[in-house]
Amino acid sequence: MRRLLSLTLLLSTCAQAAPLRVEFWHAMTGVKDTVAGYARDFNASQSAYEIVPVAQGNYRELLPRLEGALKAGRAPALVQLEFTQFPELAARGDLLDLGRALGGVPDDLKDDIYPAVWKAGQLGGKTYGLPWNVSVPVLMYNAGALRKSGVTFPNTWTGLETASRALATGGRRPLIAASDAWTFEANVLSRGGSLVEGNRPTLNSPDAVEALTQLARMSAAGQAQPRSLGEATRSAFDFARGQNLFVLASVANWTDARKLPFFNLGIAPFPCEKPGVCTVPLGGAVLGVPRGTSGPEQAGGVAFWQFLMDSGRLAGWVQTTAYAPPRRAVTPLLDGWYAKNPQLRAAHAQMARAVPRPTTPDYARWAGLLEEAIARATGGKQSAKAALDDAQRQAER
Repeated sequence: MRRLLSLTLLLSTCAQAAPLRVEFWHAMTGVKDTVAGYARDFNASQSAYEIVPVAQGNYRELLPRLEGALKAGRAPALVQLEFTQFPELAARGDLLDLGRALGGVPDDLKDDIYPAVWKAGQLGGKTYGLPWNVSVPVLMYNAGALRKSGVTFPNTWTGLETASRALATGGRRPLIAASDAWTFEANVLSRGGSLVEGNRPTLNSPDAVEALTQLARMSAAGQAQPRSLGEATRSAFDFARGQNLFVLASVANWTDARKLPFFNLGIAPFPCEKPGVCTVPLGGAVLGVPRGTSGPEQAGGVAFWQFLMDSGRLAGWVQTTAYAPPRRAVTPLLDGWYAKNPQLRAAHAQMARAVPRPTTPDYARWAGLLEEAIARATGGKQSAKAALDDAQRQAER
């Protein structure tokens, strides 16, 4: 009996000593080995938690998988969600308010994070998302073709249209006009406009109509090539072979775009149509905690997030992925890397005028309507105003 009791106590002690498993779903499939390395290092640094990272495709693939897991009661303890995805989940109670879990986070960490980045994970004054990977929109271009042509232009939308007109020869359509809500949102913001006013959609605002009218005009004139997001591979091929010379993208796309053959990649800040009033929308994601996650699991998720937010670790993350640094303290650590990549320094400097994306829970649906409107207008099926008016009516339903 004494021997059995001793064995029971031993097994109980071992069970208590076992680290708490914290499953982490993410959309960083392209750098999943890097994420796995962070998890291994964190797990080795302490004995309370075991972070188990699981790559779940891209953001659009991850979301329905999470929703299915929530219905089945098998959601992970920590999940990465694109900025426009988390508000709806938070509003319907599928994400936890992290205010209490963040109680032990040092103020010097929270205060060092760009205010817009921190605000990007909040809804109704509560924090549902923790920042990590954050990006800004940029203009990528075929540097060799531009140098050969001798065409230069101010980095504004007016300048881009003028340059595209001059470069549209031999069947070349210089600008890729993607049906992408984020870069169109950036286009509107660059003019001092907005797609949301309070909690109301303003998809057909004057600045939005002006922006889409220009893209439709350029497409009709053979100066821009309309593309859907599903045509990313084809777009990359045409960009590499010089059929297209300009593409609006995330700064994080630089890591893949620089691997394209046959040309020299250039990267510039996003075109600013009205200097002094233009801003850029943040891109990227937050780390959220799904409902049903226990207190200890929440603590484990926050502890891993703090590990990821170490300034030295973030500097390595930025150099691996080209994401923008979410903390001010990271920038000086990148001086050597920026010296070799000055265009990325200029791109990341846009963080000083970056703003969060709208956190209205319906915005993800509105963004889908917006992308359909962009496709119809640049494809010549509707005028820009008619397409945006239709999108506005549907958004208001």
